Amino acid sequence: MTVMEPFGARLRRAMDERGPLCVGIDPHASLLAEWGLNDDVAGLERFSRTVVEAMADRVAVLKPQSAFFERFGSRGVAVLETSVQEARAAGALVVMDAKRGDIGSTMAAYAESFLHKDAPLFSDALTVSPYLGYGSLKPAVDLARESGAGLFVLALTSNPEGGEVQHAVRGDGRSVGATMLAHLAAENAGEEPLGSFGAVVGATLGDLSSYDLGINGPLLAPGIGAQGATPADLPGVFGAALRNVVPNVSRSVLRHGPDAAALRTAADRFAAEIRTAVAAS
Repeated sequence: MTVMEPFGARLRRAMDERGPLCVGIDPHASLLAEWGLNDDVAGLERFSRTVVEAMADRVAVLKPQSAFFERFGSRGVAVLETSVQEARAAGALVVMDAKRGDIGSTMAAYAESFLHKDAPLFSDALTVSPYLGYGSLKPAVDLARESGAGLFVLALTSNPEGGEVQHAVRGDGRSVGATMLAHLAAENAGEEPLGSFGAVVGATLGDLSSYDLGINGPLLAPGIGAQGATPADLPGVFGAALRNVVPNVSRSVLRHGPDAAALRTAADRFAAEIRTAVAAS
């Protein structure tokens, strides 16, 4: 298997050249309806192709949510395969938002589905859930290293329910979320210019100064736009780790479709606001 340059290095370059914005590809039924599309495979294909054609040559990262494709069965997954391949061919990095998490051979199979270089759904990085224990992710960690891909591990998520697990305090006095961040810091130790093992940390969470976000890896930050956070909130949430933040915007960009120019304008506006926030910090 040909080994690519590590994901962290490719992401750092893409963020420096294109800005750090990540745009989600979330073709849920309400957005298809807003675009005047049917909630079927043809609508899914039109939606996904429009987003890729509008965005893949200008944003650093595109993040398809696999569930919205999987709900259409094998034909939906085929659309996802095409979207991933076309987005990567146009220069965007693809983070597959699948939030996979399991143990042993099952986790290894999930990893092979998205992180093996020859897999039809090969993506530059994959979101994963560590809540069967961080060690359960080892097959994905190992394959990501082997293939030059990356992971984004759910650590401090933007959904309100996440706190009951992630803020729970272990016997050693450290929260579960902080433990996940510590594991990622260990994975990324010594990597230059950026490690390939990132965390998902919600932009809606307010002051996180009690957490060590300095994991030498990227921080995927959902919550901007429809969930209430703004680019101006990023410095206050992420502090010294701001340069490694990959802010994710989905609905607040996608609702401007199906007009490709309007999608690009919306993405450019968020990208400019993010650059301003980072420069001012």
